[in-house]
Amino acid sequence: MTGVTPTTRLRIRAEALDGAHAATDLRDRFVLPSGVTYLDGNSLGALPVGVSEAVTDVVRRQWGTDLIASWNTADWWGAPTRVGDRIGALIGASAGQVVCGDSTTINLYKTVVAAARMRPGAGVVLTDPDSFPTDRYVTEAAAADAGIEVEYCPPDHAPARIAELGTNLALAAYSSVDYRTGELWDLPAITVAAHEVGALVCWDLCHSAGVLEVDLDAHEVDLAVGCGYKYLNGGPGAPAFLYVARRHLADFDQPLQGWNGHATPFAMSPDYTPAQGISRARVGTPPLLGMLALEAALAAYDGVSMAHVRARSLSLTAFFLECLADLEPDLVVATPRSEAHRGSQVSLRHPEAFGLVQALIARGVVGDFREPDIARFGFGPLYLTHADVLRAAEELHAVLAGNEHLRPEYSTRAAVT
Repeated sequence: MTGVTPTTRLRIRAEALDGAHAATDLRDRFVLPSGVTYLDGNSLGALPVGVSEAVTDVVRRQWGTDLIASWNTADWWGAPTRVGDRIGALIGASAGQVVCGDSTTINLYKTVVAAARMRPGAGVVLTDPDSFPTDRYVTEAAAADAGIEVEYCPPDHAPARIAELGTNLALAAYSSVDYRTGELWDLPAITVAAHEVGALVCWDLCHSAGVLEVDLDAHEVDLAVGCGYKYLNGGPGAPAFLYVARRHLADFDQPLQGWNGHATPFAMSPDYTPAQGISRARVGTPPLLGMLALEAALAAYDGVSMAHVRARSLSLTAFFLECLADLEPDLVVATPRSEAHRGSQVSLRHPEAFGLVQALIARGVVGDFREPDIARFGFGPLYLTHADVLRAAEELHAVLAGNEHLRPEYSTRAAVT
């Protein structure tokens, strides 16, 4: 457009893109504060409409009035598998293969030990040296308990290393999306490589569930874990989930033998017999308040295909990159520009990334920071618009132009960064 300023051009683009994606604009399914552009769905999803009311009902009626009867009348007992199936629909898993409960850390521990037991004689679990720290910590602990070794290999080199390890590989355990950069790794290729040597594969879907077409069944993934509080919008501390492919359920010998995973829990038997199906992955009494809040939150996905969610996500992140190219072309983008290699986040590298994020928050644009120099912006496609994206880029430009990120008040770090 000759004679049109970059800002005007981008505003015209934002309006056109929002018009093109109007059918998947589900902002009215969320409670969002006025004046805030929320780009931190990769840490904590926004509050969906109906969750507050659902939790109030659980507390006041189901717990407050019906008391212990709600284990039956409200089917509290069936919540882990019921909510698991609801999550399964979003990650390409047919019913009966996903259970909701515990944390990602605990569920990953279960999968590593179970995988070692399912592949006796194999002595290695292969994982990413740059995984989210808890994945490293728990993988090392679980491997030690299972009597196998941990070897680290970046995801882009994993297929070749898997072939070299051959039958000594018990499990390849990787995150679908890099938590810092937002890079989307090649789930199909790593899965196929593991299967070719007789190994299992486990995927951490914390930054994928709810925004990507993961298609676990279609790709014949063996195991997967993920949390409920990021893009699934289940609220702080929402329980996690665990996927075990149906073909492995009978052999899934997980190490945490809790009474909820017993074949006949109310028989109160002194001996442990695992339940049939995905219920054998249950452990102790589930956190019902958080689980039922997550169940209510998942209603935000009603009638929505993950293909359309992914298309909207890619459009939002691509437009953010376009805005940055026009407004701040010198910024270092850590996230791949290729759609095939990008999750639902855009990360920037900046020597003052912490101050940059804090200055943006002061302007009503919420992202977050990761060591040592990453400013992360996570795009919840159900509730963000292209107009929001442009606003975020404009505020970022203003912060840098005024050196606001260098102000002393933006250098003090709280306990949570």
